[in-house]
Amino acid sequence: MRNIGIEFNKKDFEYDVYSLVKAFYPFEEIETYYQGDERDSEFEVFFWLDYEDDKITLRIEKDSKKVFDETIFLNYYLNRKDTKNQMKRLLYRALVDVTKKKLPWGTLTGIRPTKIPTQLLESNMSNPQIANYMRETYYCSDRKVSLAVAIANQEARLLSEFDYKSGYSLYIGIPFCPSICLYCSFGSHPIKQYEDRVEAYLKALFKEIEFVGEAFADKRLDTIYIGGGTPTTLSAKQMERLLQHVCDCVDIKDVREFTVEAGRPDSITKDKLEVIAKFPVTRISINPQTMNQETLDVIGRKHTVAAIEEAFALARQSGFTNINMDLIVGLPGEGEAEVANTLRQIKGLNPDSVTVHSLSLKRTARLTLFKDEFCDTTFANNQRIMDMAADATLDMQMRPYYLYRQKNIAGNFENVGYSKPDKMGIYNILIIEEKQTIMAVGAGAATKLVFVEGKRVERVESVKDVDAYIARVDEMIERKRIGIEKWLKQKT
Repeated sequence: MRNIGIEFNKKDFEYDVYSLVKAFYPFEEIETYYQGDERDSEFEVFFWLDYEDDKITLRIEKDSKKVFDETIFLNYYLNRKDTKNQMKRLLYRALVDVTKKKLPWGTLTGIRPTKIPTQLLESNMSNPQIANYMRETYYCSDRKVSLAVAIANQEARLLSEFDYKSGYSLYIGIPFCPSICLYCSFGSHPIKQYEDRVEAYLKALFKEIEFVGEAFADKRLDTIYIGGGTPTTLSAKQMERLLQHVCDCVDIKDVREFTVEAGRPDSITKDKLEVIAKFPVTRISINPQTMNQETLDVIGRKHTVAAIEEAFALARQSGFTNINMDLIVGLPGEGEAEVANTLRQIKGLNPDSVTVHSLSLKRTARLTLFKDEFCDTTFANNQRIMDMAADATLDMQMRPYYLYRQKNIAGNFENVGYSKPDKMGIYNILIIEEKQTIMAVGAGAATKLVFVEGKRVERVESVKDVDAYIARVDEMIERKRIGIEKWLKQKT
């Protein structure tokens, strides 16, 4: 494993520098220092960044030999955003020179690259001007520029159909799963170990839902999303009580989209689907991640490929006409052949939308914590695989409609949602683009309060642990109350 070190002469832009270096060296440890700090080890690659009033200097040593030394001249304090972008372009050029590789998204390391073309569209910039800006400012590849601009235009068309700025959305978290997948870093709890706490959890959750209904009684609710975890780990009776409570507590007459993330096929039964179908749920998800049995076994999914097909058929028989399926590329041991097999089988099922995720090696996921066990395993993702997914969705009459990225994402690529016409996930766009306040209830849920038309977003987070959430639900409600009061003052 190559060790990477970075030294700054003062505290500024550390996170931006770290993130960009990490994008080039995703599997290696990176340590940061400040001028004068003692270093307790030698590094195979070491970066020095010196910020001065009128210039930034970057030096790089590899195996104790200088391989890069360049200075750019600027007014450091005149425009912070421009200074950061110039510094990142300098760093990017250096990393390309040292590693002999380029990143598809250039200097962009944030999780919402479509925010840039969206904001530029809102300022009346043309598509060619936006594309040129993204290439010159962020060194984005032509392919990624085209994708981001196309999705920004698609999102703008959909959002223009309703007054999303006046409404809000509701997220309801069910933090239980049949088992915990190898790559998962969410606050999920194995249902077998927590069955005796589900009723207490629902009681606390219902209390939060009641609070939201009261606090937003005069606001229009646009979308509802029940996610997790795996919501269908609840029994049919528990699911019915949850859905009934939602309908009783919030005004659903204007809801444009109501999603229940069924998720794991091993949690889906006919009686649960029949219960969900009784309510005004417009969209569900059945998420295989892969259609290769060997991979399912490796990542801890306790079901078969046949179970995925059976769950999907059952959902269609139950009357669901808007079904999403989530896939992950870059899973352990999967290359182009395995991804091609998954895509072929998904095309045979013909869902209404597909979200293609690039594997993200999250810090708290078991895949990262025990990565030494997988040191000989391939984590393959490349542009060819992303193109295969795009081509497969095109064959299913789908187009890309939303996009986001995650830290330490495989190949520095992205997650893309594809859908057939009129099957786009409105909630996905609203939360990724941070266009609307999202009230989130449940353990690990993060409310997003959107201020000044998206120019500022404040999070109100709930504790992840189920037992802590049950015991402290009143505190979670109070956190929301304080946040909402602040938000309402800004709105008036």
